[in-house]
Amino acid sequence: MPLLDLRHLSKSYPQTNGILRVIEDISATVEEGEFIAIVGPSGCGKSTLLRIVNGIVPISSGQVLYKGRQVDGINLECAMVFQSFALMPWLTVEDNIELPLDAMGVPLAERRRRTGLYIDKVGLDGFEEAYPRELSGGMKQRVGLARALAVEPKLLLMDEPFSALDALTAISLREELLDIWRLPDSPVHTILLVTHIIEEAIELADRILVLSAGPGRVLADLQVDLPRPRDRRSEAFNMLVDKVFSLIEERS
Repeated sequence: MPLLDLRHLSKSYPQTNGILRVIEDISATVEEGEFIAIVGPSGCGKSTLLRIVNGIVPISSGQVLYKGRQVDGINLECAMVFQSFALMPWLTVEDNIELPLDAMGVPLAERRRRTGLYIDKVGLDGFEEAYPRELSGGMKQRVGLARALAVEPKLLLMDEPFSALDALTAISLREELLDIWRLPDSPVHTILLVTHIIEEAIELADRILVLSAGPGRVLADLQVDLPRPRDRRSEAFNMLVDKVFSLIEERS
Protein backbone atom coordinates (compact mmCIF):
# COMPACT_ATOMS: atom_id res chain seq x y z
CA MET A 1 0.00 0.00 0.00
CA PRO A 2 1.49 3.41 -0.95
CA LEU A 3 1.90 6.08 1.68
CA LEU A 4 0.02 8.54 -0.54
CA ASP A 5 -2.40 7.69 -3.34
CA LEU A 6 -3.82 10.47 -5.51
CA ARG A 7 -6.77 9.35 -7.61
CA HIS A 8 -8.13 11.44 -10.47
CA LEU A 9 -7.69 14.76 -8.66
CA SER A 10 -9.21 17.87 -10.17
CA LYS A 11 -9.43 21.39 -8.82
CA SER A 12 -11.32 24.31 -10.32
CA TYR A 13 -12.56 27.69 -9.18
CA PRO A 14 -15.74 29.44 -10.33
CA GLN A 15 -15.21 32.81 -11.98
CA THR A 16 -17.58 35.43 -13.34
CA ASN A 17 -16.82 34.38 -16.91
CA GLY A 18 -16.72 30.62 -16.35
CA ILE A 19 -14.61 28.02 -14.57
CA LEU A 20 -10.86 28.21 -13.94
CA ARG A 21 -9.49 24.66 -14.12
CA VAL A 22 -6.21 24.43 -12.19
CA ILE A 23 -5.44 20.70 -12.23
CA GLU A 24 -7.32 17.92 -13.98
CA ASP A 25 -7.44 14.13 -13.53
CA ILE A 26 -4.11 13.78 -11.70
CA SER A 27 -3.28 10.30 -10.44
CA ALA A 28 -0.02 9.32 -8.75
CA THR A 29 1.32 7.32 -5.84
CA VAL A 30 4.09 8.04 -3.34
CA GLU A 31 5.80 5.17 -1.54
CA GLU A 32 7.27 5.58 1.92
CA GLY A 33 10.92 6.55 1.67
CA GLU A 34 10.68 8.19 -1.75
CA PHE A 35 11.84 11.66 -2.69
CA ILE A 36 9.56 12.92 -5.47
CA ALA A 37 9.78 16.21 -7.35
CA ILE A 38 6.94 17.91 -9.23
CA VAL A 39 7.89 20.12 -12.17
CA GLY A 40 5.97 21.97 -14.86
CA PRO A 41 5.42 25.43 -16.36
CA SER A 42 4.18 28.37 -14.27
CA GLY A 43 0.47 28.16 -13.59
CA CYS A 44 0.21 24.39 -14.00
CA GLY A 45 -1.05 23.84 -10.45
CA LYS A 46 2.11 22.47 -8.78
CA SER A 47 1.65 24.43 -5.57
CA THR A 48 -2.10 23.79 -5.56
CA LEU A 49 -1.43 20.05 -5.76
CA LEU A 50 0.92 20.26 -2.77
CA ARG A 51 -1.70 22.13 -0.75
CA ILE A 52 -4.33 19.56 -1.68
CA VAL A 53 -2.04 16.82 -0.33
CA ASN A 54 -1.64 18.77 2.90
CA GLY A 55 -5.40 19.35 3.14
CA ILE A 56 -5.14 23.15 3.00
CA VAL A 57 -7.02 23.30 -0.32
CA PRO A 58 -10.11 21.11 -0.87
CA ILE A 59 -10.42 19.11 -4.10
CA SER A 60 -13.21 19.56 -6.62
CA SER A 61 -13.23 15.85 -7.50
CA GLY A 62 -11.15 12.73 -6.95
CA GLN A 63 -9.60 11.19 -3.85
CA VAL A 64 -6.55 11.70 -1.65
CA LEU A 65 -5.72 8.50 0.21
CA TYR A 66 -3.09 8.51 2.95
CA LYS A 67 -2.11 5.09 4.30
CA GLY A 68 -5.19 3.77 2.52
CA ARG A 69 -7.65 6.17 4.14
CA GLN A 70 -9.32 9.14 2.54
CA VAL A 71 -8.01 12.49 3.74
CA ASP A 72 -10.66 15.03 4.69
CA GLY A 73 -9.14 18.20 6.14
CA ILE A 74 -5.58 18.88 7.29
CA ASN A 75 -3.23 15.89 7.29
CA LEU A 76 -1.43 16.18 10.62
CA GLU A 77 1.30 13.76 9.48
CA CYS A 78 2.44 16.31 6.87
CA ALA A 79 4.50 19.47 7.30
CA MET A 80 5.11 22.22 4.76
CA VAL A 81 8.18 24.30 3.93
CA PHE A 82 7.22 27.45 2.04
CA GLN A 83 9.11 29.54 -0.50
CA SER A 84 8.37 32.73 1.46
CA PHE A 85 9.80 31.40 4.78
CA ALA A 86 6.47 32.20 6.56
CA LEU A 87 8.16 33.14 9.86
CA MET A 88 6.57 35.21 12.59
CA PRO A 89 8.71 38.39 12.73
CA TRP A 90 8.02 39.03 16.41
CA LEU A 91 9.22 35.55 17.46
CA THR A 92 12.80 34.34 17.88
CA VAL A 93 14.24 31.41 15.93
CA GLU A 94 13.54 29.11 18.86
CA ASP A 95 9.97 30.37 19.28
CA ASN A 96 9.21 30.09 15.55
CA ILE A 97 10.28 26.45 15.59
CA GLU A 98 8.30 25.73 18.75
CA LEU A 99 5.12 27.39 17.48
CA PRO A 100 3.49 24.40 15.71
CA LEU A 101 4.56 22.07 18.52
CA ASP A 102 2.81 24.32 21.02
CA ALA A 103 -0.32 24.32 18.83
CA MET A 104 -0.21 20.50 18.77
CA GLY A 105 -0.12 20.37 22.56
CA VAL A 106 3.40 18.92 22.78
CA PRO A 107 4.65 19.26 26.41
CA LEU A 108 7.22 21.99 27.09
CA ALA A 109 10.14 19.65 27.80
CA GLU A 110 9.58 17.75 24.55
CA ARG A 111 9.17 21.02 22.60
CA ARG A 112 12.52 22.23 23.89
CA ARG A 113 14.20 18.89 23.13
CA ARG A 114 12.95 18.81 19.54
CA THR A 115 13.71 22.49 18.96
CA GLY A 116 17.29 22.08 20.14
CA LEU A 117 17.74 18.90 18.11
CA TYR A 118 16.60 20.42 14.80
CA ILE A 119 18.35 23.73 15.36
CA ASP A 120 21.51 21.63 15.51
CA LYS A 121 20.60 19.52 12.45
CA VAL A 122 20.07 22.57 10.19
CA GLY A 123 23.11 24.48 11.45
CA LEU A 124 21.46 27.26 13.47
CA ASP A 125 23.41 26.83 16.70
CA GLY A 126 24.02 30.22 18.31
CA PHE A 127 21.01 31.86 16.62
CA GLU A 128 18.31 30.58 18.96
CA GLU A 129 17.44 34.08 20.23
CA ALA A 130 17.76 35.89 16.88
CA TYR A 131 14.72 37.42 15.15
CA PRO A 132 13.93 36.88 11.45
CA ARG A 133 14.98 40.46 10.59
CA GLU A 134 18.49 39.58 11.79
CA LEU A 135 18.83 36.54 9.51
CA SER A 136 19.84 36.08 5.89
CA GLY A 137 17.47 34.43 3.43
CA GLY A 138 19.31 31.14 3.73
CA MET A 139 19.11 31.19 7.52
CA LYS A 140 15.40 32.03 7.42
CA GLN A 141 14.83 28.98 5.24
CA ARG A 142 16.84 26.89 7.70
CA VAL A 143 14.38 28.02 10.39
CA GLY A 144 11.47 27.03 8.14
CA LEU A 145 13.03 23.62 7.56
CA ALA A 146 13.76 23.10 11.27
CA ARG A 147 10.17 24.08 12.13
CA ALA A 148 8.82 21.48 9.68
CA LEU A 149 11.25 18.78 10.86
CA ALA A 150 10.42 19.42 14.52
CA VAL A 151 6.85 18.28 13.86
CA GLU A 152 8.49 14.98 12.80
CA PRO A 153 6.17 14.48 9.83
CA LYS A 154 5.81 11.26 7.90
CA LEU A 155 5.57 13.32 4.70
CA LEU A 156 7.52 16.56 4.17
CA LEU A 157 6.04 18.92 1.56
CA MET A 158 8.32 21.59 0.07
CA ASP A 159 7.04 24.39 -2.17
CA GLU A 160 9.98 25.83 -4.15
CA PRO A 161 11.99 26.15 -0.91
CA PHE A 162 15.24 27.25 -2.58
CA SER A 163 13.99 29.55 -5.34
CA ALA A 164 14.37 32.78 -3.33
CA LEU A 165 17.96 32.01 -2.32
CA ASP A 166 21.25 32.84 -3.99
CA ALA A 167 22.89 30.01 -5.93
CA LEU A 168 25.56 29.09 -3.37
CA THR A 169 23.11 29.04 -0.45
CA ALA A 170 20.67 26.93 -2.47
CA ILE A 171 23.42 24.39 -3.26
CA SER A 172 24.34 24.15 0.42
CA LEU A 173 20.75 23.71 1.58
CA ARG A 174 19.99 21.06 -1.06
CA GLU A 175 22.98 19.05 0.14
CA GLU A 176 21.92 19.43 3.77
CA LEU A 177 18.36 18.38 2.95
CA LEU A 178 19.63 15.16 1.33
CA ASP A 179 21.89 14.50 4.31
CA ILE A 180 18.95 14.89 6.73
CA TRP A 181 16.66 12.73 4.58
CA ARG A 182 19.25 9.92 4.47
CA LEU A 183 20.03 9.91 8.21
CA PRO A 184 18.93 6.59 9.74
CA ASP A 185 17.39 8.39 12.73
CA SER A 186 15.62 11.07 10.67
CA PRO A 187 11.84 11.13 11.21
CA VAL A 188 11.36 12.29 7.62
CA HIS A 189 11.71 9.49 5.08
CA THR A 190 9.35 10.77 2.37
CA ILE A 191 9.55 14.15 0.61
CA LEU A 192 7.36 15.76 -2.04
CA LEU A 193 9.07 18.80 -3.59
CA VAL A 194 7.68 21.38 -6.00
CA THR A 195 10.30 23.14 -8.10
CA HIS A 196 10.48 25.04 -11.38
CA ILE A 197 14.17 24.15 -11.77
CA ILE A 198 14.54 20.91 -13.72
CA GLU A 199 18.18 20.43 -12.66
CA GLU A 200 17.18 20.71 -9.00
CA ALA A 201 14.51 18.05 -9.44
CA ILE A 202 16.99 15.65 -11.07
CA GLU A 203 19.67 16.34 -8.47
CA LEU A 204 17.36 15.57 -5.54
CA ALA A 205 14.56 13.22 -6.52
CA ASP A 206 14.03 9.50 -7.02
CA ARG A 207 11.09 10.24 -9.32
CA ILE A 208 9.84 13.29 -11.19
CA LEU A 209 6.20 14.05 -11.95
CA VAL A 210 6.02 16.29 -15.02
CA LEU A 211 2.87 18.39 -15.29
CA SER A 212 1.45 20.02 -18.41
CA ALA A 213 0.49 23.68 -18.73
CA GLY A 214 -2.74 24.54 -16.92
CA PRO A 215 -4.92 22.78 -16.26
CA GLY A 216 -2.12 20.60 -14.95
CA ARG A 217 -2.15 16.96 -15.98
CA VAL A 218 0.55 14.33 -15.48
CA LEU A 219 2.61 14.15 -18.67
CA ALA A 220 5.18 11.71 -17.31
CA ASP A 221 6.31 9.93 -14.16
CA LEU A 222 10.06 9.52 -14.61
CA GLN A 223 12.43 7.39 -12.56
CA VAL A 224 15.80 9.06 -11.86
CA ASP A 225 18.24 6.16 -12.03
CA LEU A 226 21.41 8.13 -11.35
CA PRO A 227 23.80 7.44 -8.46
CA ARG A 228 24.12 10.03 -5.68
CA PRO A 229 25.78 12.47 -5.41
CA ARG A 230 24.62 13.43 -8.89
CA ASP A 231 26.96 15.11 -11.31
CA ARG A 232 25.24 17.94 -13.20
CA ARG A 233 27.99 17.80 -15.82
CA SER A 234 27.44 14.15 -16.72
CA GLU A 235 25.90 13.12 -20.02
CA ALA A 236 23.19 11.06 -18.32
CA PHE A 237 22.17 14.03 -16.14
CA ASN A 238 21.93 16.39 -19.10
CA MET A 239 20.04 13.86 -21.22
CA LEU A 240 17.40 13.66 -18.51
CA VAL A 241 17.26 17.47 -18.29
CA ASP A 242 16.62 17.60 -22.03
CA LYS A 243 13.94 14.91 -21.78
CA VAL A 244 12.00 16.74 -19.06
CA PHE A 245 12.38 20.08 -20.82
CA SER A 246 11.14 18.59 -24.10
CA LEU A 247 8.08 17.08 -22.40
CA ILE A 248 7.13 20.46 -20.93
CA GLU A 249 7.83 22.39 -24.13
CA GLU A 250 5.81 20.01 -26.31
CA ARG A 251 2.68 20.31 -24.17
CA SER A 252 2.90 23.96 -23.06
